[in-house]
Amino acid sequence: MDFKSIIKEQREELEKIEKEEKIIERTGLNKSKESLKYPNILAILGIRRCGKSIFSYLLAKPHKFAYINFDDERLAGLKSDDLNKILESFYELYEDIDYIILDEIQNVDNWELFVNRLRRTKKIILTGSNSKLLSGELSTHLTGRYLDIILFPFSFKEFLKLKEVKENKVYTTQEKAEIMKTLQEYLEIGGFPEAYKFGKGMISKIYEDILTKDILLRHNISKKEEIKKLAKYLITNSSGEITYSKLARIFNIKHVSTISNWISYLENAFLIFRLERFDFKLKQQFIAPKKVYCIDSGLMNSIGFKFSENKGKVIENEVALELQRRKAKENSFEVYYWKDYQQNEVDFVIKKDKKIESLIQVSYINSKEEIREREINALLKSSKDLMCKNLIVITWDYETEEKFDGENIKFVPLWKWLLE
Repeated sequence: MDFKSIIKEQREELEKIEKEEKIIERTGLNKSKESLKYPNILAILGIRRCGKSIFSYLLAKPHKFAYINFDDERLAGLKSDDLNKILESFYELYEDIDYIILDEIQNVDNWELFVNRLRRTKKIILTGSNSKLLSGELSTHLTGRYLDIILFPFSFKEFLKLKEVKENKVYTTQEKAEIMKTLQEYLEIGGFPEAYKFGKGMISKIYEDILTKDILLRHNISKKEEIKKLAKYLITNSSGEITYSKLARIFNIKHVSTISNWISYLENAFLIFRLERFDFKLKQQFIAPKKVYCIDSGLMNSIGFKFSENKGKVIENEVALELQRRKAKENSFEVYYWKDYQQNEVDFVIKKDKKIESLIQVSYINSKEEIREREINALLKSSKDLMCKNLIVITWDYETEEKFDGENIKFVPLWKWLLE
């Protein structure tokens, strides 16, 4: 196999993208540059096609580096023995290298020992579309010697940069209207960079690639249609509660453990994520239904339902996703939902250390008249049960601070909350 030609072509492709296309500096790029000063392995994890290749290229670009992307049909079936030949090709092409980027490394079996050897003399950047990339042999060999970050599809802040809409501290009526219009577009198309490059139809292609490469082939699944239906069901019912036993009945799957495994595969591929129901008793938390959310609103619109059909679900999903972004960046809080035996429900419980820091409801409202008494009552009830006074309702376009039964509740428009 002519590794040198493949390596050269792949690098030229990245350089062409940087030269000809609009590159948005992603949140976390500077922090990642800092982190490479200390450990010699940085793993960039995230859903397929969210921008990991360009992110890693921008990290290594100021240095002498080599790059190879294993998500290339010419490299299919590559063995770990071939990795040394790739290293030889790097040296023949570039002679002196300090950084090595191994893109979508999970496509090569038994890559861990090769990376473990490389990191003694080089800075290594790995990218992968599976959250369990570092949970195997590598983590055993490299205790404390690597860092990992999660890259998501574009956030709303990043999307504004892409659309060249300026963030301000104070907005005129016209500027606010532009922000709102951009937010609607963002929620409809989502944050996959290629959705803007090639059009919304690309989202379905990305979805099919994730299902095929990261789930069906990776886990050698025989019941292909059943897991595809499950994925679509979960995305369509995003923000809804699920139980594995109920899903097993719906899809006529004999073993509940099969459903549990399938959902783990979907989550490991970053397609969905789960929230636990909050309970002070861990056993109750473990057995309670979970809530499932989708990694991108554009995916929801392409695979599930249209934004115009269920705006409430879409904005709740976006808040859940933004909380995951903030959690991945800070790793200083946990996110749950809350529900009591009377079916009062609060969308998000933010827990920091042993304390509940804030309670968040999400409601598609534009005015005081649209406030739903049920949602406010649930917020007040949870405030009492969880001893938390920081109560927030994220709205579409209603902003105020008001007292209900002696408790202060802040109403914050979604766009403003996303830009905090």
